[in-house]
Amino acid sequence: MDAQFTVYLSGEIHSNWRGELAAAVEEAQLPIEFTGPITDHDASDDCGAVILGEEESRFWRDHKGAKLNAIRTRTLISAADLVVVRFGEKYRQWNAAFDAGYAAALGTPYVVMHSEEHGHALKEVDAEALAVCENVPQLVSILRYVSTGVLARPTPALSVVG
Repeated sequence: MDAQFTVYLSGEIHSNWRGELAAAVEEAQLPIEFTGPITDHDASDDCGAVILGEEESRFWRDHKGAKLNAIRTRTLISAADLVVVRFGEKYRQWNAAFDAGYAAALGTPYVVMHSEEHGHALKEVDAEALAVCENVPQLVSILRYVSTGVLARPTPALSVVG
């Protein structure tokens, strides 16, 4: 019997990898529900100041927003069956590294997706992951296998993120 999986999609927000993944998962009719961070960069940055009031110091303004975003992130990662952490071209996405560490601390399995060229820089993050992949087709194959038990070879990368 196929299990309904909740997958938290963390990381890079400057490409459409989430949309590509959702479309591929829907096409494959996999029992996957996605959650994730606020991907509207302005809303994510401004939420603390808009909701709780402006700050004179940039540090405290960012601090308020980070705390509000952490409520969402921690709640959704805690409820997830699996976390996918995507590192894009500018792999130094600190939020994604934090999310990987938080998932690991909770015992929530995570998969990392990044290009081969970032393998060395992300070796510690990769070392804790239960899988490391490079593109959406590989990730779909992972999700198919873990949610349905069906082993299907990834199709040639029609769409490669990264």
